Amino acid sequence: MSAQDSDSEHRLTAERRRKLALLRKRGGAYPNDFRPSGGTGEVSENYAEHDAASLRTEMQQVSLAGRIIRMRGPFVVIDDGSGPIQLYLDKRQLAPELAALHKLLDLGDIVGATGELFRTGKGELTLRVAEFSLLGKSLRPLPDKYRGLSDTELRYRRRYVDLIANPETRRRFALRSRILRAIRGYFEDRGFMEVETPMLQLIPGGAAARPFATHHNSLDLPMYLRVAPELYLKRLLVGGYGKVFELNRNFRNEGLSPRHNPEFTMLEFYQAYADYGDFMDLTEDLLRTVAREALGRTRIHWQGGEIDLTGEFRRLSLRESVLEYCKNITDPSQLAGLANLRSAATELEVSFDPAWSEGKLLLEIFEQKVEPQLFNPTFITGYPIEVSPLSRRNDENPEIADRFELFIAGQEIANGFSELNDPEDQAERFRAQVAKRESGDREAMYFDGDYITALEYGMPPAAGEGLGVDRLVMLLTDSPSIKDVLLFPHMRPEHAG
Repeated sequence: MSAQDSDSEHRLTAERRRKLALLRKRGGAYPNDFRPSGGTGEVSENYAEHDAASLRTEMQQVSLAGRIIRMRGPFVVIDDGSGPIQLYLDKRQLAPELAALHKLLDLGDIVGATGELFRTGKGELTLRVAEFSLLGKSLRPLPDKYRGLSDTELRYRRRYVDLIANPETRRRFALRSRILRAIRGYFEDRGFMEVETPMLQLIPGGAAARPFATHHNSLDLPMYLRVAPELYLKRLLVGGYGKVFELNRNFRNEGLSPRHNPEFTMLEFYQAYADYGDFMDLTEDLLRTVAREALGRTRIHWQGGEIDLTGEFRRLSLRESVLEYCKNITDPSQLAGLANLRSAATELEVSFDPAWSEGKLLLEIFEQKVEPQLFNPTFITGYPIEVSPLSRRNDENPEIADRFELFIAGQEIANGFSELNDPEDQAERFRAQVAKRESGDREAMYFDGDYITALEYGMPPAAGEGLGVDRLVMLLTDSPSIKDVLLFPHMRPEHAG
């Protein structure tokens, strides 16, 4: 904001505070005794087909409340978030105190009005005001009505203003709510039980991620905000629940980017007596169903392109995808062995740590060079076991996991696998993770002894999956940044050095 704009805003705010002071003297500031008989959008819709004659015949009294979004002489347009409607304040018919109140109005004020509906000469549905109240004074001016709140960073920081000024933002978050309802309905209809698991954990497990640390004062114990609910959900499989899901908040102490926020929403679901192949089929059906219920279609628009969620999604192994999308790699032997992988990474200009293992290096090549190119829905399988510490080994090739990740529009949407239910194998992999942590890998997992104990009681063979809800909402709302689909994304403080 320029110095000139800032000075102008300060003058407008001072004038609004002067009006508020007058309201306080009248004893009418911020009342809470008005009750609308309906929403502004609801009334507009209900009476959309009524002509002037039928409105005169009904003479029905209506009470409406909302924020002033436009003013022109005696005409005032209000909106409660459901849609606009026009008020008509005829000073000749208003009581003197109400006519005086009209002079104290500003754009952004929240008002209540009671009267009868009619149509103007231009045919616009309008409320002829008989009674009128100022319910909340807006001390700051709203953004320009034509540009809305156009400063992207300010929209994220002051989402409340963004929601007032930009109807598209309100529509996006209403769509997010429909997506969440569709997800819940999908799993409930298929016999899954929704559960809740701890957000505060003694051992942060279920994902390779750096946790947020905190402290429990009464117990005098270090604790962590969960990075994933996975290990608790699988404890429920041990306990006898065969199908469970959780729509949960996760917290990972990582950087900010268009795809990452430290606090985010995940869907995790688990089913006994299923494998990763079953869950690839389920995931295809889930996304199609949610898109149909939330959008009414399965073809979605994404940043100028079109993505079709109908039909079977493509399936490639990790190595196959590198061979297909990395044109410098023409022979499978270039991906065999650590020395060849290092040469391939160098040829592809992939940054890597010389200490990395073969599986980690192959995954890094994929993430840097292949993942951004996966626009249409694609399942990638055949992940090395060393980068899949919670996944079951493949029966034919124990060096890879029965695991998939789903990529759409160049980003990971879901990660699923056949669950490892062998307690001795799991304990050994936890120990390998601990060794990585002790070597400086702050995202490596901890050893969770209680989870091993749970597995020793016996967990049925199962499949599990985590799906990024925020990224799915980005996809279905054509939003390029995760900040666009979070009501209050994390931001660096405005005045931070």
